[in-house]
Amino acid sequence: MRVTKGARIVAGAALLAVAVAACGSGASGGGDSAGGSADTPVRMRIGEPQELLNPQNTTETEGAEVLGAIFDPLVSYDENKQPVEEAAESITTEDSKVWTIKLKSGYTWHDGTPVTAADYARAWNYAALQDNAMSSSYFFGRIDGYEDVHPGEGKTPTAKEMKGIKVVDDQTFEVTLSAPFSQFKTMLGYTAFYPMPESAIGPDGKVTQAYGEKPIGQGLFKLDKPYKKGTDTTLDLTVYDKFPGEKPKNWTKLQFKVYTSSETAWNDLQADNLDIHDQLPATAISTAKATLGDRYHDEPDAAVAYIGVPLAYNKEFDNVDVRKAISMAIDRKTITETVFSGTTSPADDFINPAIPGYRQGACTACAYNPAEAKKLYEAAGGPKSIELGYNADGGHKEWIEAVANNLRANLGIEVSPTPFEKFQGILDALDAKEYKGLFRMGWSIDYPSAENYLTPIFGTGSIGTGSNYGGYSNKEFDELVAKGDQALDAAEGLKYYQQADDILLKELPYIPVYFYRAVYANSSKVKNVKLNLLKQIEWADVEKA
Repeated sequence: MRVTKGARIVAGAALLAVAVAACGSGASGGGDSAGGSADTPVRMRIGEPQELLNPQNTTETEGAEVLGAIFDPLVSYDENKQPVEEAAESITTEDSKVWTIKLKSGYTWHDGTPVTAADYARAWNYAALQDNAMSSSYFFGRIDGYEDVHPGEGKTPTAKEMKGIKVVDDQTFEVTLSAPFSQFKTMLGYTAFYPMPESAIGPDGKVTQAYGEKPIGQGLFKLDKPYKKGTDTTLDLTVYDKFPGEKPKNWTKLQFKVYTSSETAWNDLQADNLDIHDQLPATAISTAKATLGDRYHDEPDAAVAYIGVPLAYNKEFDNVDVRKAISMAIDRKTITETVFSGTTSPADDFINPAIPGYRQGACTACAYNPAEAKKLYEAAGGPKSIELGYNADGGHKEWIEAVANNLRANLGIEVSPTPFEKFQGILDALDAKEYKGLFRMGWSIDYPSAENYLTPIFGTGSIGTGSNYGGYSNKEFDELVAKGDQALDAAEGLKYYQQADDILLKELPYIPVYFYRAVYANSSKVKNVKLNLLKQIEWADVEKA
C-alpha cells in the first residue's frame, strides 16, 4: 500500500471561506547547504514514518521513501508504466501461475554478504505469517499456501512457510500462485517484496528492533546510524560503494529530515536549508513557480484523495444514501480550482486517469448537487454532527476545512475538523478502531494496475492486515477482483476490475474527492530532481548544482 500523507494545496478559497495557517513546527532550518563537497548531504523532507523501518511492515509513503533508498526492488517501471527488471535478471512464466525469478549477480547486503534467493523467500514468508502481524501480509495472498500461514482472525496457522515459494539455487526461486495472475510481475516493485537478511531475525524468530532501526539493505544507500523513532529528526545515509547499479555523480551523503509542518519545510527550502520538498504546502503553490522557476515541478500523478468512511465501526454511515449525500455536497470543482490553484482535478472514479481502467464521469455521486444532497441526507436520517479527521503534518487543513464548510452549508449539519499532529497518529487510531469519524485518506499506487486501487483498500482480505481502514467488505466485489486477477488476457481482466469499481461507485465505501498532481521543488543547491512512478526520488539522477 501507498497511503499518502501530503496534499498539494493553495489558500484563498473565497467561496469556501478557507483560512490558511502559514506557521508550524517541525525540523528547523540552519545547517550546511547541499552544495560543497561530496560529503555534504543532500537533504529531503519527510514526515515521521508510522513504524520502524521494516519493509514488510511499511505500508505508507514516509517509511517507503527511506526504504526505497536503502533497498533495490526486483522491478522498476518504464515510461509506459511497464515493469522492467531491476534487481531481478529475469522474471518468467508460461501460465501466469508458476513464476521463475532469477536474481542479478553482484548484489550484496550492506554488511558485505551476498544476497540470495533465500533472502527473498525469508522476507515473503515472514510477511505472510499471521503470527508476525505484518501490515503488508495481504500482498502475498495470491501465493499458494498463504491460507496455511494466514488462515484469518481467530484461527491458528498450520504452517510457517508458504508451499508456493521454492528456492531453486542461490540466484533463483520459484513462486507458484494459487491461481493465474498476469500482473504478478507488476507487483514486484513494491516495498513488501524487498528481501530480508538472515541477521534481521532474532533468537525468538521475530525481526529485531535493531533491524527496524537500522535495516541492512542491498540498495544504493546504507544507514549511518540507527533511527530512533520519536526522537531523531534526521536519518543520515551514505552511498554503498559496492552497489552494482548507477550511483550519484558528485555526492555521497543523503539526509532525510523529519518535519511536522510542511510550511516550515517550505521556508527551509527557500532558504536553501532543505534541498527537496516533495509535497508543497498551501502557502507555497500560488507563488512557488514564480519564486523558483525551473526548480518548481508540476507533473501528473496517479494518487487519489478520499474522505474515508468507518463503515465497520460507526453505524451512522450504514445507509448508502448518507454517503451519497455527503459526496454530492462536496464542490470538487471549486476546491480543485480555487483551494488547490488547479494543481489537482475533481475525482470522478476510484481509478486515477493515469492508469488504464479510468472512466471519465463514472462516479455520478461525485457531481456537485447540493439541493439533491440535502434532500437525500434528510430522508436517510444522516447524523446531525460529523467529525472529520486529518493529519496536520501534510498540509491538509485548507481542503478539509473547505469540505467541512460544504457539508455545513449544504447539509445543514455541524462538522468538526479534527487535526492529528502526525500521519501515524490517524493511522494508528484507525488501526485500533478508536476513531469513528470521517477521515482524510489518500492512495498512491504500489504498482501501475487498476487492481491496486481496489484490493488493498477495499478487499475483505485487507482488513486488519492491509489498508482497508474503513472495514468495507463485499463478497461480489472480492469475487470480481479475483476474476480479474485470474484472467490471462489483460483486457479481459480490466473488464472485471471495472465491474468491481462499479460496486465501489454504487456503495461509496470511501468518497473520492480529487486526483493529485505531483507538485514538488528543489533548492538551488541540487538539480535533475525527478520523481518516479511510485513518487520516490530517482537518487542516481540527482546532482549538486
